[in-house]
Amino acid sequence: NLTNLTELYLLDNQLTGVMPSEIGNLTNLTRLSLSYNQLSGEIPPEIGQLTNLVNLGLHFNQLTGEIPLEIGNLTSLTFLYLSDNQLTGEIPSEIGQLTNLVNLGLHFNQLTGEIPSAVCDLIESNNLNINWILNGNNLINTCE
Repeated sequence: NLTNLTELYLLDNQLTGVMPSEIGNLTNLTRLSLSYNQLSGEIPPEIGQLTNLVNLGLHFNQLTGEIPLEIGNLTSLTFLYLSDNQLTGEIPSEIGQLTNLVNLGLHFNQLTGEIPSAVCDLIESNNLNINWILNGNNLINTCE
């Protein structure tokens, strides 16, 4: 029932449990921060329905699983912070579609594989900090 909500800041509130898939119903959100909690489970793919987001902060939780491909739908994002979780798998190439990013934090997860070329292009064109992707992961840097 909060469809007109534009900003939701619940950082550092000792929240536990999983992110509900209903988060995707908040389609007018421009800023969402659930950082510094103890959220667990996977990032729901419904997050991709929040196409008005410019800032997404989910860092410093206990999120697991892979980064959903639907994150590539969030083309208005300027800040994407998923660092300091327990995310696994490869970085989805769909992140390369986020051409407005100013900051991308994926560090200190359990990400593996090669950094996709679309993400390398994004890093180079937006002058993003590669260490905020590489540090604390087991990634192959193909961006050199």
